Amino acid sequence: MTRKTPAASSKVLPIEIDAAGKGPLGMPAADFLRDYWQKRPLLIRSAFPDFESPISPDDLGALSLEATALSRLILWDHKKDQWTVETGPLPDDRFDRVPERDWTLLVQDVDKWDPDVRALIDRFEALPRWRIDDVMISFAVEGGSVGAHIDQYDVFLLQGMGHRRWQIDANPEQSAEFRDDAPIKLLKSFTPSHEWTLGPGDMLYLPPGLGHHGTALDPCLTFSLGMRAPSKAELIEDFALELASRAGERERYADPDLEVPTDPFEIDAAALQRVRAALGGMTVGSSGLRDGAPDATADDALLRRWFGRFITRYRASGDIKPPKKSPTRAEFDAAIAAGGAAQRHPFSRVAWLRQGKANAMWFITGSDIEGLRARDAALLCRLDTLDAAAWASLDEHAREAVVALGALGHYRINKPKLSRKPR
Repeated sequence: MTRKTPAASSKVLPIEIDAAGKGPLGMPAADFLRDYWQKRPLLIRSAFPDFESPISPDDLGALSLEATALSRLILWDHKKDQWTVETGPLPDDRFDRVPERDWTLLVQDVDKWDPDVRALIDRFEALPRWRIDDVMISFAVEGGSVGAHIDQYDVFLLQGMGHRRWQIDANPEQSAEFRDDAPIKLLKSFTPSHEWTLGPGDMLYLPPGLGHHGTALDPCLTFSLGMRAPSKAELIEDFALELASRAGERERYADPDLEVPTDPFEIDAAALQRVRAALGGMTVGSSGLRDGAPDATADDALLRRWFGRFITRYRASGDIKPPKKSPTRAEFDAAIAAGGAAQRHPFSRVAWLRQGKANAMWFITGSDIEGLRARDAALLCRLDTLDAAAWASLDEHAREAVVALGALGHYRINKPKLSRKPR
Protein backbone atom coordinates (compact mmCIF):
# COMPACT_ATOMS: atom_id res chain seq x y z
CA MET A 1 0.00 0.00 0.00
CA THR A 2 1.37 3.45 -0.91
CA ARG A 3 0.35 6.97 -0.02
CA LYS A 4 -1.25 9.03 -2.75
CA THR A 5 -0.32 12.70 -3.06
CA PRO A 6 -1.49 15.45 -5.40
CA ALA A 7 0.49 16.02 -8.58
CA ALA A 8 3.62 18.01 -7.88
CA SER A 9 3.39 21.74 -8.57
CA SER A 10 5.72 23.25 -11.13
CA LYS A 11 6.58 25.85 -8.51
CA VAL A 12 9.42 24.84 -6.18
CA LEU A 13 8.13 25.36 -2.65
CA PRO A 14 10.30 25.34 0.48
CA ILE A 15 9.84 22.56 3.02
CA GLU A 16 11.34 24.69 5.82
CA ILE A 17 10.67 28.36 6.57
CA ASP A 18 11.20 30.86 9.38
CA ALA A 19 7.94 32.42 10.54
CA ALA A 20 9.79 35.66 11.42
CA GLY A 21 6.77 37.29 13.03
CA LYS A 22 4.37 36.30 10.24
CA GLY A 23 2.11 34.23 12.51
CA PRO A 24 2.10 30.50 13.25
CA LEU A 25 1.84 29.48 9.58
CA GLY A 26 4.76 31.71 8.55
CA MET A 27 2.83 33.03 5.55
CA PRO A 28 -0.63 34.32 4.63
CA ALA A 29 -3.24 31.70 5.49
CA ALA A 30 -4.55 31.57 1.92
CA ASP A 31 -1.03 30.74 0.64
CA PHE A 32 -0.62 27.97 3.19
CA LEU A 33 -3.99 26.42 2.31
CA ARG A 34 -3.26 26.61 -1.41
CA ASP A 35 0.31 25.29 -1.37
CA TYR A 36 0.63 23.03 1.70
CA TRP A 37 -2.69 22.01 3.23
CA GLN A 38 -3.18 18.27 2.54
CA LYS A 39 -0.46 18.48 -0.10
CA ARG A 40 3.04 18.64 1.42
CA PRO A 41 4.79 18.92 4.82
CA LEU A 42 6.23 22.15 6.18
CA LEU A 43 8.61 22.90 9.05
CA ILE A 44 7.88 26.34 10.49
CA ARG A 45 10.71 27.67 12.64
CA SER A 46 9.62 30.12 15.38
CA ALA A 47 5.94 29.57 14.62
CA PHE A 48 5.37 30.63 18.23
CA PRO A 49 8.35 32.85 19.13
CA ASP A 50 9.51 32.74 22.77
CA PHE A 51 6.96 30.00 23.42
CA GLU A 52 6.53 28.93 27.04
CA SER A 53 4.50 25.82 27.71
CA PRO A 54 1.23 26.58 29.53
CA ILE A 55 1.43 23.15 31.17
CA SER A 56 4.26 21.35 32.96
CA PRO A 57 5.24 17.67 32.81
CA ASP A 58 3.97 17.28 36.38
CA ASP A 59 0.60 18.75 35.35
CA LEU A 60 0.38 16.27 32.49
CA GLY A 61 1.33 13.38 34.75
CA ALA A 62 -1.34 14.36 37.26
CA LEU A 63 -3.93 14.52 34.46
CA SER A 64 -3.05 10.98 33.35
CA LEU A 65 -4.16 9.72 36.79
CA GLU A 66 -7.71 11.01 36.22
CA ALA A 67 -10.29 8.39 35.29
CA THR A 68 -11.95 10.66 32.74
CA ALA A 69 -8.72 11.66 30.93
CA LEU A 70 -7.56 9.71 27.87
CA SER A 71 -3.95 8.78 28.46
CA ARG A 72 -1.38 6.20 27.38
CA LEU A 73 2.10 5.35 28.60
CA ILE A 74 4.27 3.93 25.81
CA LEU A 75 7.54 2.19 26.68
CA TRP A 76 10.17 0.92 24.26
CA ASP A 77 12.68 -1.82 25.05
CA HIS A 78 15.60 -0.66 22.91
CA LYS A 79 17.52 -3.95 23.04
CA LYS A 80 14.57 -6.18 22.13
CA ASP A 81 12.76 -3.59 19.99
CA GLN A 82 9.58 -4.34 21.92
CA TRP A 83 6.78 -1.89 22.65
CA THR A 84 4.43 -1.79 25.61
CA VAL A 85 1.30 0.35 25.96
CA GLU A 86 -0.47 1.08 29.25
CA THR A 87 -3.79 2.92 29.14
CA GLY A 88 -4.94 5.31 31.83
CA PRO A 89 -5.93 6.07 34.42
CA LEU A 90 -2.42 5.24 35.57
CA PRO A 91 -1.65 4.21 39.17
CA ASP A 92 -0.62 7.01 41.53
CA ASP A 93 2.90 5.60 41.90
CA ARG A 94 3.43 4.68 38.22
CA PHE A 95 5.98 7.42 37.53
CA ASP A 96 8.05 6.28 40.52
CA ARG A 97 8.66 3.04 38.61
CA VAL A 98 9.50 4.17 35.08
CA PRO A 99 12.95 3.69 33.49
CA GLU A 100 15.33 6.57 32.97
CA ARG A 101 14.77 6.70 29.21
CA ASP A 102 12.70 5.46 26.23
CA TRP A 103 9.17 6.18 27.41
CA THR A 104 6.43 8.62 26.43
CA LEU A 105 3.23 9.78 28.12
CA LEU A 106 0.38 10.80 25.79
CA VAL A 107 -2.72 12.64 27.03
CA GLN A 108 -5.47 13.53 24.58
CA ASP A 109 -8.02 16.36 24.77
CA VAL A 110 -5.87 18.46 27.09
CA ASP A 111 -7.58 21.54 25.65
CA LYS A 112 -10.80 20.38 27.36
CA TRP A 113 -9.05 20.47 30.75
CA ASP A 114 -6.80 23.52 30.53
CA PRO A 115 -8.00 26.93 29.22
CA ASP A 116 -4.46 28.08 28.43
CA VAL A 117 -3.92 25.03 26.22
CA ARG A 118 -7.34 25.61 24.65
CA ALA A 119 -6.30 29.17 23.81
CA LEU A 120 -3.69 27.78 21.38
CA ILE A 121 -6.52 26.71 19.09
CA ASP A 122 -7.51 30.35 18.61
CA ARG A 123 -4.20 30.93 16.83
CA PHE A 124 -5.39 28.66 14.01
CA GLU A 125 -8.28 30.87 12.89
CA ALA A 126 -7.56 30.00 9.24
CA LEU A 127 -9.08 26.54 9.81
CA PRO A 128 -12.76 25.68 10.37
CA ARG A 129 -13.14 25.19 14.12
CA TRP A 130 -15.32 22.12 13.67
CA ARG A 131 -12.45 20.43 11.80
CA ILE A 132 -10.13 20.75 14.82
CA ASP A 133 -10.23 17.61 16.96
CA ASP A 134 -8.10 18.17 20.04
CA VAL A 135 -4.75 19.17 21.46
CA MET A 136 -2.87 16.05 22.51
CA ILE A 137 0.27 16.60 24.58
CA SER A 138 3.12 14.16 24.93
CA PHE A 139 5.88 14.20 27.51
CA ALA A 140 8.91 12.10 26.68
CA VAL A 141 12.24 11.48 28.35
CA GLU A 142 15.41 10.97 26.32
CA GLY A 143 14.77 8.31 23.67
CA GLY A 144 11.01 8.47 24.19
CA SER A 145 8.99 7.87 21.04
CA VAL A 146 5.86 6.26 19.65
CA GLY A 147 7.74 4.81 16.69
CA ALA A 148 7.47 5.44 12.96
CA HIS A 149 3.80 5.74 11.96
CA ILE A 150 1.31 7.56 9.77
CA ASP A 151 -1.80 9.55 10.69
CA GLN A 152 -4.85 9.70 8.47
CA TYR A 153 -5.47 13.34 9.30
CA ASP A 154 -3.67 16.68 9.22
CA VAL A 155 -1.55 17.40 12.27
CA PHE A 156 0.47 20.35 13.59
CA LEU A 157 3.30 19.32 15.94
CA LEU A 158 4.37 22.23 18.14
CA GLN A 159 7.43 21.82 20.33
CA GLY A 160 6.62 23.15 23.78
CA MET A 161 9.67 22.24 25.89
CA GLY A 162 12.97 20.52 25.23
CA HIS A 163 14.05 19.14 21.86
CA ARG A 164 12.69 16.43 19.61
CA ARG A 165 14.20 14.98 16.44
CA TRP A 166 11.63 14.51 13.70
CA GLN A 167 12.16 12.33 10.65
CA ILE A 168 9.65 12.21 7.80
CA ASP A 169 9.29 10.21 4.60
CA ALA A 170 8.03 12.58 1.91
CA ASN A 171 8.28 9.92 -0.80
CA PRO A 172 4.81 9.60 -2.45
CA GLU A 173 5.46 5.87 -2.94
CA GLN A 174 6.37 5.14 0.66
CA SER A 175 5.22 1.83 2.09
CA ALA A 176 2.27 1.88 4.50
CA GLU A 177 2.47 -1.68 5.78
CA PHE A 178 2.37 -2.14 9.54
CA ARG A 179 4.24 -4.36 11.96
CA ASP A 180 2.20 -7.24 13.33
CA ASP A 181 4.22 -7.58 16.55
CA ALA A 182 3.42 -4.21 18.16
CA PRO A 183 0.39 -3.04 20.17
CA ILE A 184 0.30 0.23 18.17
CA LYS A 185 0.28 0.78 14.40
CA LEU A 186 3.98 1.06 13.55
CA LEU A 187 5.35 1.09 10.03
CA LYS A 188 7.10 -2.10 9.00
CA SER A 189 9.70 -0.10 7.09
CA PHE A 190 10.58 3.57 7.27
CA THR A 191 13.14 5.45 5.16
CA PRO A 192 13.33 9.13 6.17
CA SER A 193 13.81 11.74 3.48
CA HIS A 194 14.17 14.69 5.87
CA GLU A 195 15.36 15.13 9.44
CA TRP A 196 15.16 18.13 11.79
CA THR A 197 15.58 18.96 15.47
CA LEU A 198 12.77 21.13 16.82
CA GLY A 199 13.06 23.43 19.82
CA PRO A 200 10.41 25.39 21.74
CA GLY A 201 8.17 27.35 19.37
CA ASP A 202 9.08 25.36 16.24
CA MET A 203 6.18 23.58 14.54
CA LEU A 204 5.92 20.82 11.93
CA TYR A 205 2.83 20.48 9.72
CA LEU A 206 2.12 17.04 8.25
CA PRO A 207 -0.62 16.21 5.75
CA PRO A 208 -2.51 12.91 6.02
CA GLY A 209 -0.74 9.66 5.24
CA LEU A 210 2.86 10.85 5.58
CA GLY A 211 5.24 8.64 7.56
CA HIS A 212 6.97 10.31 10.49
CA HIS A 213 9.02 9.42 13.55
CA GLY A 214 9.73 11.67 16.53
CA THR A 215 12.34 10.97 19.22
CA ALA A 216 13.00 13.02 22.35
CA LEU A 217 16.59 14.23 22.65
CA ASP A 218 15.98 15.43 26.21
CA PRO A 219 12.89 15.70 28.45
CA CYS A 220 10.37 17.40 26.19
CA LEU A 221 6.73 18.35 25.69
CA THR A 222 5.11 18.25 22.25
CA PHE A 223 1.69 19.71 21.46
CA SER A 224 -0.19 17.88 18.70
CA LEU A 225 -3.12 19.72 17.11
CA GLY A 226 -5.05 17.04 15.21
CA MET A 227 -7.89 17.50 12.78
CA ARG A 228 -11.17 15.62 12.59
CA ALA A 229 -11.22 13.57 9.40
CA PRO A 230 -14.10 11.06 9.53
CA SER A 231 -13.42 7.97 7.49
CA LYS A 232 -15.92 7.07 4.81
CA ALA A 233 -16.84 4.04 6.89
CA GLU A 234 -17.61 6.21 9.91
CA LEU A 235 -19.74 8.61 7.87
CA ILE A 236 -21.84 5.86 6.36
CA GLU A 237 -22.15 3.86 9.58
CA ASP A 238 -23.62 6.82 11.39
CA PHE A 239 -25.85 7.74 8.44
CA ALA A 240 -27.01 4.24 7.59
CA LEU A 241 -25.47 1.33 9.52
CA GLU A 242 -26.63 -1.25 7.01
CA LEU A 243 -24.49 0.39 4.27
CA ALA A 244 -21.26 0.78 6.27
CA SER A 245 -19.63 -2.31 4.76
CA ARG A 246 -19.51 -0.59 1.33
CA ALA A 247 -17.01 2.00 2.49
CA GLY A 248 -13.26 1.91 3.05
CA GLU A 249 -11.41 3.02 6.17
CA ARG A 250 -8.72 5.00 4.31
CA GLU A 251 -11.19 7.17 2.42
CA ARG A 252 -11.87 10.24 4.53
CA TYR A 253 -13.38 13.68 4.51
CA ALA A 254 -10.81 15.85 2.79
CA ASP A 255 -10.52 19.54 1.89
CA PRO A 256 -7.28 20.17 -0.03
CA ASP A 257 -9.03 23.11 -1.72
CA LEU A 258 -9.89 24.72 1.63
CA GLU A 259 -10.02 28.50 1.66
CA VAL A 260 -9.93 30.79 4.68
CA PRO A 261 -13.48 30.59 6.13
CA THR A 262 -15.67 33.61 6.76
CA ASP A 263 -16.65 31.96 10.05
CA PRO A 264 -14.58 28.96 11.28
CA PHE A 265 -17.64 27.45 12.99
CA GLU A 266 -19.88 27.48 9.90
CA ILE A 267 -20.49 24.30 7.93
CA ASP A 268 -20.66 26.01 4.55
CA ALA A 269 -21.91 24.83 1.15
CA ALA A 270 -18.43 23.73 0.04
CA ALA A 271 -18.07 21.53 3.14
CA LEU A 272 -21.46 19.92 2.51
CA GLN A 273 -20.42 19.18 -1.08
CA ARG A 274 -17.30 17.42 0.24
CA VAL A 275 -19.52 15.36 2.56
CA ARG A 276 -21.58 14.25 -0.43
CA ALA A 277 -18.40 13.27 -2.23
CA ALA A 278 -17.16 11.34 0.82
CA LEU A 279 -20.45 9.45 0.87
CA GLY A 280 -19.59 8.11 -2.56
CA GLY A 281 -22.55 9.42 -4.54
CA MET A 282 -25.19 8.45 -2.01
CA THR A 283 -27.95 11.07 -1.96
CA VAL A 284 -30.83 11.77 0.36
CA GLY A 285 -34.42 12.40 -0.60
CA SER A 286 -37.63 12.75 1.34
CA SER A 287 -38.03 8.96 1.21
CA GLY A 288 -34.55 8.26 2.57
CA LEU A 289 -31.22 7.06 1.10
CA ARG A 290 -30.49 6.51 -2.57
CA ASP A 291 -27.27 4.78 -3.51
CA GLY A 292 -26.13 5.95 -6.92
CA ALA A 293 -25.83 9.06 -9.04
CA PRO A 294 -26.77 12.31 -7.29
CA ASP A 295 -30.33 13.50 -7.89
CA ALA A 296 -30.50 17.23 -8.54
CA THR A 297 -34.02 17.36 -7.12
CA ALA A 298 -33.20 15.44 -3.95
CA ASP A 299 -34.10 17.12 -0.68
CA ASP A 300 -30.80 17.18 1.25
CA ALA A 301 -32.23 18.57 4.50
CA LEU A 302 -31.74 15.19 6.16
CA LEU A 303 -28.08 15.07 5.11
CA ARG A 304 -27.46 18.61 6.36
CA ARG A 305 -29.03 17.88 9.75
CA TRP A 306 -27.29 14.52 10.05
CA PHE A 307 -23.82 15.86 9.26
CA GLY A 308 -24.10 18.76 11.70
CA ARG A 309 -25.12 16.36 14.44
CA PHE A 310 -22.46 13.84 13.47
CA ILE A 311 -19.44 16.15 13.21
CA THR A 312 -20.16 17.83 16.56
CA ARG A 313 -20.56 14.43 18.22
CA TYR A 314 -17.65 12.76 16.40
CA ARG A 315 -14.68 11.97 18.67
CA ALA A 316 -16.51 13.32 21.73
CA SER A 317 -14.16 13.91 24.68
CA GLY A 318 -16.52 12.60 27.35
CA ASP A 319 -20.06 12.52 28.59
CA ILE A 320 -21.78 15.76 29.56
CA LYS A 321 -24.05 15.10 32.51
CA PRO A 322 -27.16 17.18 33.17
CA PRO A 323 -27.26 19.09 36.47
CA LYS A 324 -29.29 17.76 39.38
CA LYS A 325 -31.44 20.85 39.16
CA SER A 326 -32.03 22.52 35.81
CA PRO A 327 -31.34 26.28 35.82
CA THR A 328 -34.34 28.42 34.92
CA ARG A 329 -34.57 31.33 32.52
CA ALA A 330 -35.09 33.66 35.46
CA GLU A 331 -31.86 32.40 37.06
CA PHE A 332 -29.90 32.95 33.85
CA ASP A 333 -31.31 36.47 33.47
CA ALA A 334 -30.66 37.43 37.09
CA ALA A 335 -27.10 36.10 37.23
CA ILE A 336 -26.06 37.72 33.95
CA ALA A 337 -27.68 41.04 34.87
CA ALA A 338 -25.71 41.00 38.14
CA GLY A 339 -22.40 40.58 36.31
CA GLY A 340 -22.29 36.82 35.96
CA ALA A 341 -22.26 34.80 32.73
CA ALA A 342 -23.50 31.70 30.96
CA GLN A 343 -20.50 29.37 30.54
CA ARG A 344 -20.47 26.64 27.89
CA HIS A 345 -19.13 23.23 28.93
CA PRO A 346 -15.59 22.71 27.54
CA PHE A 347 -16.62 19.27 26.20
CA SER A 348 -19.43 20.78 24.09
CA ARG A 349 -18.59 20.94 20.38
CA VAL A 350 -20.42 23.50 18.25
CA ALA A 351 -21.03 24.34 14.59
CA TRP A 352 -23.74 25.97 12.49
CA LEU A 353 -25.05 26.03 8.94
CA ARG A 354 -27.28 28.40 7.04
CA GLN A 355 -31.01 27.93 6.46
CA GLY A 356 -32.01 30.45 3.83
CA LYS A 357 -30.61 33.98 3.82
CA ALA A 358 -30.85 35.00 7.48
CA ASN A 359 -31.57 31.88 9.53
CA ALA A 360 -29.41 29.01 10.70
CA MET A 361 -29.34 25.59 12.32
CA TRP A 362 -27.12 25.42 15.41
CA PHE A 363 -25.43 22.16 16.43
CA ILE A 364 -24.03 21.30 19.84
CA THR A 365 -22.60 17.84 20.54
CA GLY A 366 -25.09 15.94 18.40
CA SER A 367 -28.12 18.12 19.11
CA ASP A 368 -29.60 20.61 16.69
CA ILE A 369 -31.71 23.73 17.14
CA GLU A 370 -33.46 25.27 14.14
CA GLY A 371 -34.76 28.74 13.40
CA LEU A 372 -31.96 30.80 14.95
CA ARG A 373 -30.80 33.96 13.29
CA ALA A 374 -27.53 33.28 11.50
CA ARG A 375 -25.79 36.01 13.50
CA ASP A 376 -26.99 34.43 16.78
CA ALA A 377 -25.77 30.97 15.77
CA ALA A 378 -22.39 32.40 14.80
CA LEU A 379 -22.08 34.27 18.10
CA LEU A 380 -23.08 31.23 20.17
CA CYS A 381 -20.37 29.21 18.44
CA ARG A 382 -17.72 31.91 18.78
CA LEU A 383 -18.20 32.72 22.46
CA ASP A 384 -17.58 30.18 25.22
CA THR A 385 -18.89 32.69 27.77
CA LEU A 386 -22.00 34.85 27.36
CA ASP A 387 -21.81 38.06 29.37
CA ALA A 388 -24.47 40.75 29.63
CA ALA A 389 -23.61 42.34 26.28
CA ALA A 390 -23.67 39.02 24.43
CA TRP A 391 -26.89 37.94 26.19
CA ALA A 392 -28.60 41.20 25.22
CA SER A 393 -27.60 40.81 21.57
CA LEU A 394 -29.35 37.42 21.29
CA ASP A 395 -33.02 37.24 20.38
CA GLU A 396 -35.58 35.45 22.53
CA HIS A 397 -35.34 32.15 20.66
CA ALA A 398 -31.55 32.00 21.10
CA ARG A 399 -31.74 32.79 24.82
CA GLU A 400 -34.37 30.09 25.35
CA ALA A 401 -32.15 27.66 23.45
CA VAL A 402 -29.27 28.35 25.85
CA VAL A 403 -31.57 27.79 28.83
CA ALA A 404 -32.80 24.50 27.35
CA LEU A 405 -29.21 23.40 26.81
CA GLY A 406 -28.46 24.30 30.42
CA ALA A 407 -30.85 21.52 31.45
CA LEU A 408 -28.67 19.09 29.44
CA GLY A 409 -25.43 20.32 31.00
CA HIS A 410 -24.09 22.28 28.03
CA TYR A 411 -24.35 25.63 29.87
CA ARG A 412 -23.99 26.57 33.48
CA ILE A 413 -24.48 29.82 35.34
CA ASN A 414 -21.34 31.53 36.58
CA LYS A 415 -22.46 33.86 39.33
CA PRO A 416 -20.64 37.16 39.79
CA LYS A 417 -17.77 37.19 42.25
CA LEU A 418 -18.44 39.24 45.33
CA SER A 419 -15.75 41.81 46.08
CA ARG A 420 -14.60 42.20 49.65
CA LYS A 421 -15.12 45.56 51.26
CA PRO A 422 -12.01 47.07 52.90
CA ARG A 423 -12.14 47.17 56.67
